[in-house]
Amino acid sequence: MMVQKRYLYSWGVLVLAVVLGVPETLWADPVGTGRAILVQVPYEAPPKGQDVLAESVPQNTKPLTAEEVQRAEALLPLLEGKQEFWAMGEFVHLGEPAVPVLVKGLTMPGPRIRYNVIETISMLKAVSAVPALVAAAKEPNEIPRVREHALRVAVRLDAAKAVEAIEVMAKDQNSSIRKAAAFESRYVREKAVIPILIGTIGDEERFVALSAVQSLWILTRHESEFHDWETSSKQDRQEWTVEWSEWWNGQKDTFEMPDPKRSGRNR
Repeated sequence: MMVQKRYLYSWGVLVLAVVLGVPETLWADPVGTGRAILVQVPYEAPPKGQDVLAESVPQNTKPLTAEEVQRAEALLPLLEGKQEFWAMGEFVHLGEPAVPVLVKGLTMPGPRIRYNVIETISMLKAVSAVPALVAAAKEPNEIPRVREHALRVAVRLDAAKAVEAIEVMAKDQNSSIRKAAAFESRYVREKAVIPILIGTIGDEERFVALSAVQSLWILTRHESEFHDWETSSKQDRQEWTVEWSEWWNGQKDTFEMPDPKRSGRNR
C-alpha cells in the first residue's frame, strides 16, 4: 500500500510539472524511494520552415471540366449564408479558370452574394475579372457598398483599367460613391485621373473635395497654394479648381508621374 502511494505521489508531481510547463526537467521517483529527483528530458525544437502559407499553394490553372463548371455554378447561391466562406474557398481551389462562372454572381439578386463574389476575385487575384468589376462599379442601380468594393479590388488588380469606373463614379449622385472614386484615384498612376480629380475639387460635399485634393497631392506632388479646405465653402473650392486647372493645362503635355513614395505599410 505504501509503495502504491509513493508511485501515486511521483505521478502527481510529474503531472504537475507538465502542467506548469517545465520544459527541460521533470520530477520522478524511478526506484520507489519516496524521494523526488530531477530527470533530464530530451527536447527537440520543432522544425523551422514547415508552415505553408495558403498563398504559396499553387492555384489550378487548367480549364475546368464540364463537371467542375457545373459544380462552380452550384456554388454561387452558397456565397450567401452559413456556408459562404466554404464556398469562397471552393472557388479559390478551382482557381482563375472559374472566373467566367464566378462573375455571373455579380448579377444575382443577393447583395451579399455580389459582395462575396468580389471578395473571392480579390483572393484569386484574378486580373481577368477586372472588366466585370469595372462594370459593377459603374452600375447606378447597385448598392454603394458593392460598387465601392468593386472599384477597390479593380484598382488593386489592374489600376489602368479602373479609370473608366472612376470617371463615372466621380459624377454619381451619391456623395459616398464620389468620395470612393476620389480616394481610390490616388492608387491609379495614370494621367487620365488628374483632370477627373481636378473636376471633383469643386464638389458640393467638402469631404469629397478633400479626398480629391489629397489624391492630387499624392499623385502630382504639386505644391499648390495654401487653402483652408476643412472650413471651405463650395464657392471657395470652385475658385481653387481654377488654380489647379491652370496648373494642369501648363503641365499635362510634359507631365510624368513621380515615383511613388515608399512606405512601411502596405496599402
